[in-house]
Amino acid sequence: MLPKFYSKEVHFLKTDSDLTITPPDHFFCDLISSRTGSLTRFKNRLQQTKIPGNRFLCATMELASDIPDPDREKVKTTFENTFNLVLDNERGIWEYLGDLSFIIAFWDNENTQKASELMVSLKNKMSGALKSSILVGVARFPFHDFTRSQTVDNAIKAIDHAAFFGPDTLIHFDGVSLNISGDRFYQTHQFEMARTDYLKGLEIKPNDINLINSLGVCYGVAGELENARTEFERALKINAKEVMVIYNLGLIHRIEEDLDKAILYLRKARAINDRIFEVELLLGHLLFLKGLHEQALPHLETAIQIDDTSAAAFRLKGEILLADRQPDEAAKAFNRAIKINPSDATSLSGYAKCLEIQNKNLTIALSFAKNSIALEPDNTLFQQRLNTIREKIDGLEPPEQIKTA
Repeated sequence: MLPKFYSKEVHFLKTDSDLTITPPDHFFCDLISSRTGSLTRFKNRLQQTKIPGNRFLCATMELASDIPDPDREKVKTTFENTFNLVLDNERGIWEYLGDLSFIIAFWDNENTQKASELMVSLKNKMSGALKSSILVGVARFPFHDFTRSQTVDNAIKAIDHAAFFGPDTLIHFDGVSLNISGDRFYQTHQFEMARTDYLKGLEIKPNDINLINSLGVCYGVAGELENARTEFERALKINAKEVMVIYNLGLIHRIEEDLDKAILYLRKARAINDRIFEVELLLGHLLFLKGLHEQALPHLETAIQIDDTSAAAFRLKGEILLADRQPDEAAKAFNRAIKINPSDATSLSGYAKCLEIQNKNLTIALSFAKNSIALEPDNTLFQQRLNTIREKIDGLEPPEQIKTA
């Protein structure tokens, strides 16, 4: 269950990884959670195979999607022929994962370097035969405490890692691979799987701030605030100027309703980087709650400059202006928020109130107020505003006395 005040706009900060390259269009690790037949079948085959020395490499391979249709028809045959040329069925197994992707395991090599050379040779021959770049993720067994089945998953996670670097990349599984797969599971709301990968990644890279922070975020969204705080404080001991971690600690205090401490942490974050939307938005929100409207507004203006598609920033600005008895300006802010998010109940009610104060378009104000109640039927403030508008309309005689904007 997500903690109070956690929303799309007010949320814990985390990086998708320590990479700055655009993420891939699709993730192979989705196959792990969906438990596709081909992947399960490959794991079962690998589990039952007798491997000399119990050492092997596992690799996931994907050809570029720009292969012409005529060549796609021969991909499987070409791969099988190339596999048998470089290896053979006595030293490896493979499975077709999709139109352009495969997973393989091979063994009986003198050492890891020799196995890696064979992997590169297979990649190059396939690439040459089909005139296409190939993406590869590689995992070895034994490594750390991973089982054979987990090694297959690791090869899947490694190709997602490779995809961050673009076509024709080969990556060996490591802690960053687990950070990326954990982020993917997090994005798809599979928080337990994400937490597992972050914890395992930290066994490999104990001082990785991204992994530590991401683990803290997983605890935070689960409502385990003390565990979250422990991880964020651990990260700060490694780098006291890591903005996302400082912000996250501030959000923990916000959730606990300790506004003063939350503001303190957010101001620390802002002193390091004053162009982070989430920092500006939350700081403006907290100062508003403290009644410090003049201090809050500049932060919301900055948030809007950074991202003018945020309904929350315009909504908060509208609430402050309405509280400061500037209904005309408040109405403009609420209007912007509604255009961005027509289901923003607070902005609908706020906009209705602004029109009521100015005696403008009261029939429109009535409609907006009703919509806000439809979205939040138990909100007493919204109900009071609706009643006031109704009373004002009923008291106007004749109706044409109602002003228009």
